[in-house]
Amino acid sequence: MDVFLTTWKTNFLPPFLEPLLYLVAMGLGFGVLIGQVVYEGQFIDYIKFLAPGLIAISIMNSAFFECTYGSYVRMHYQKTFDAIIATPLSIEDVITGEILWGATKSLINSLIVLAVVIVAGLASFPGLIVIPFIAFLTGLMFASLAMIFTAIIPNIDSFNYPFFLLITPMFLFGGTFFPLSVLPSWGQTTALLLPLTHTTNLIRDLSFNMLLPVDLIGLLYVALLTVITFFVSVHLMKKRLIK
Repeated sequence: MDVFLTTWKTNFLPPFLEPLLYLVAMGLGFGVLIGQVVYEGQFIDYIKFLAPGLIAISIMNSAFFECTYGSYVRMHYQKTFDAIIATPLSIEDVITGEILWGATKSLINSLIVLAVVIVAGLASFPGLIVIPFIAFLTGLMFASLAMIFTAIIPNIDSFNYPFFLLITPMFLFGGTFFPLSVLPSWGQTTALLLPLTHTTNLIRDLSFNMLLPVDLIGLLYVALLTVITFFVSVHLMKKRLIK
């Protein structure tokens, strides 16, 4: 947090400019070719369909980058973890702090993207009020998941595997750029196994002031996965740091 506040100008620009580029290139450019898409039986302008997906992507990327590359550098190169553990704080405190910061980073970046979406008139109240809470919860989930990989990879170059095999498929098939209904049945089932799918659905439905039964299932999925990945990440990180 101290480093982030010191370099806030540098940290502010990417999450602010990235959604603008996507909204212009995909929403206005590509969206003109598509026109409208059908979502939950309603015809919606593509740019309005896309905007909540950008918020979900921001949550995932922020937490995953922070708790993979960021945490690995602090653990392995800067020896920050060793320095903290030398104080009365425990290993569990260090890992929990890392995960909480990853979720906080997700919240901050998602609020920046959300502000862009609101100014562009692509979402409406009162559903938007709940989105920050969803952002923090799902940020915890992605941060915990990222910390598991940080605990088991042999070197920093190995992060290419989770990013290529997990983050990229979620980025493309997590319901962010097109409705899952256009996929075959096996594709829809596979997409529902991805954490980003439920994050995207929750944020999109809240943006449209809808709350569907599938959203409650998605919220339960996120909560359970968050608890499981959190305890697994703490256990694996303890094993790595004690060595």
